Amino acid sequence: MTGYFLNAVYLLLLVLLSPSLLWTAIRKGKYRAGGAAKFLGRVPLREGQQPCVWLHAVSVGEVQLLGTLVPALQRKNPAWQYVISTTTRTGFALAREKFPNHLVCYCPLDFTWSTTTAMQRLRPDLLVLTELELWPNLIRAAVRRGTRVAVINGRLSEKSFRGYRRIRPFVASILRQIDVIAVQNRQYADRFLKLGATPAAVHLTGSIKFDGAQVDRRNPRTEGFRALAGIAEDQVVFLAGSTQRPEEALAMTVFQRFHPQFPQLRLILVPRHPERFDEVARMLEGRGLPWQRRSRLAEQPLDPPDARILLVDTVGELGAWWGTATIGFVGGSLGSRGGQNMIEPAAYGVALCFGPHTQNFRDVVQALRAVDGARVVGDQEQLFQFVQWCLEDPQAAAEQGCRAAQLVAASRGATAKTTELLDQLMHDGKVASGARPAAA
Repeated sequence: MTGYFLNAVYLLLLVLLSPSLLWTAIRKGKYRAGGAAKFLGRVPLREGQQPCVWLHAVSVGEVQLLGTLVPALQRKNPAWQYVISTTTRTGFALAREKFPNHLVCYCPLDFTWSTTTAMQRLRPDLLVLTELELWPNLIRAAVRRGTRVAVINGRLSEKSFRGYRRIRPFVASILRQIDVIAVQNRQYADRFLKLGATPAAVHLTGSIKFDGAQVDRRNPRTEGFRALAGIAEDQVVFLAGSTQRPEEALAMTVFQRFHPQFPQLRLILVPRHPERFDEVARMLEGRGLPWQRRSRLAEQPLDPPDARILLVDTVGELGAWWGTATIGFVGGSLGSRGGQNMIEPAAYGVALCFGPHTQNFRDVVQALRAVDGARVVGDQEQLFQFVQWCLEDPQAAAEQGCRAAQLVAASRGATAKTTELLDQLMHDGKVASGARPAAA
């Protein structure tokens, strides 16, 4: 009965939101792809009888995370088949790029019919959900066919915890169906337990994002981008990544204030959402600044030749671009979004700052601040002061970046722990004493 009730709730929400969804689909192209998979569960039909792991990654960030885990699983179990599903168009495109030899599809929406159909077509032995994707009907569809279920890199913010606590009996019934909940830190583990997760199912592994972060600035991809953009060794790159409105404008203003005094300064802007690329381009045009799109670098390098601003209007490249940066600002942190991943620039030793609203990465922020590996900037003036400090005292800025890089290096190991847990589930059907019996 719960599944049918949820169907009704989902349908009601779709009706209420349909004008907004339709407008967004027409204007920005979102939500249109993968309709048959999302609404009907018509994902590709998996061929073969090998053991299968279905890994669901919502969007770009989670797909990047699987870029570390899937190869580790493959090395341990090369005969298994791997299916990667995503929710967003950008996540799907990146998954196709990163996993060309695996089946990639859109995840069904959480209706009983679509999740059941998808399960029948993919026939997974293990369903792996990243971070906090607790879709009740999808999990129930897995349990009904005897598929094991795991949550990896699990996190549960204070806001989400408060919301779930209001419906604790319902959430507990979902959590008790999950065989493994691999969480990033003790605080998240305690929250899952308070919501009713089986104690033996909860495992502290740390964050896989630390393992996936590149630490070598001389890696081939970063070096290729450096050459493509014509970044000289003596130039100082200020990179504002995963930005939202009005963070790009703030970064432009800071650049304009410093560039006359520091002509070696360059600015790289990487907006979080592709649909905002053209908006940021118009902002740059309006300021009369020489700039270039990353997507046009290959055909017309540095046109105009004096361009000192680069707009990265491509998806899935931010991690490598961070390796070109001397000074970094992590976006999504001056508004209500809750911050974006600051592990990647920290791993490179970038002199790093971000806004005060970073609840999505609270534990990482606490760790970075504890070693004085990052600064919090509350507004444009504080961002100006941070960049000024980096430019006027590059040795101190480099030392801050070094402390951040050392923290990342000391925090690795979650991928190996997670791989071992998933391997146990696939081979033994259990992890310690915390597994449920297979469904009939």
